[in-house]
Amino acid sequence: MKKIALVTDSTVDFTPELVEEHEVHIIPLKVLFGTQEYFDGEITSEEFYQRLGEEKELPKTSQPSPEAFSKVYSKLLEEYQEIISIHISSELSGTLNSARLAAERIKAKIHLIDTKTISLGVGMMMIEASNYIKEGLESVHILEKLAKLRTNVETVFTLNTLEYLQKGGRIGRVQGIMGQFFNIKPIIRVGDDGIYHTLGKARSQEKALNNMVESFKQLGKGRKCVRLGVAHGAALEAGLYLKEAMENAFEMPSTIFTQVGPVIGVHTGPGTIGAAVQYE
Repeated sequence: MKKIALVTDSTVDFTPELVEEHEVHIIPLKVLFGTQEYFDGEITSEEFYQRLGEEKELPKTSQPSPEAFSKVYSKLLEEYQEIISIHISSELSGTLNSARLAAERIKAKIHLIDTKTISLGVGMMMIEASNYIKEGLESVHILEKLAKLRTNVETVFTLNTLEYLQKGGRIGRVQGIMGQFFNIKPIIRVGDDGIYHTLGKARSQEKALNNMVESFKQLGKGRKCVRLGVAHGAALEAGLYLKEAMENAFEMPSTIFTQVGPVIGVHTGPGTIGAAVQYE
């Protein structure tokens, strides 16, 4: 049997190439437009953002059921001795709780990790976990390394508007709701507590992106950047701008450049630009 399988949920926003390279098993969340349900991946990011702009009612998201996790876990345990299951912050989604319920029923070596972050931040941890597995590390050592890694991954993003966070109930500790009426772009950090915090504000998207780069330098506190990634929600030009700015600032190429997927996009809306940095 193979040793360790790696599982996550679709909020990781991995490209198909990253899924294949790191042998990741993804359990999808759902997006609901009224009575229509889509598994994340059944509707493309392009289709999602187009429809988001057309619909009068904000779509909703739904976490995977414990049964969905049980099905995947049971199948994997036919081939693998253990599972490491890495997920979006438990403060922002009930996904980890579904995974926990499934793991308790199966009673096998299933190790659950609350990343306390989202999207690219989860992706950074997935890549490292994959590398540790390929190096042949025991699960106990992988879990120790991932616990330390969580404090060395920062995820920051800027929004076109706070409307989607507010309506979706994911506002966290983000302040300055009225800023949306003055074209002020909030800069938001996923805190160590796994919820959203205001890091700053800017009067234009370009200024917000430049401020994000400076924020990553400050958050690093002199630590070396070893991996970076950028994601955008239907804002390719701005995403490429941030990608180039980040690469120039940290003198290294991006490991990940992707679109913010439908599930995260429900709560952040179009025009979202985010980045994550893994420090040494």
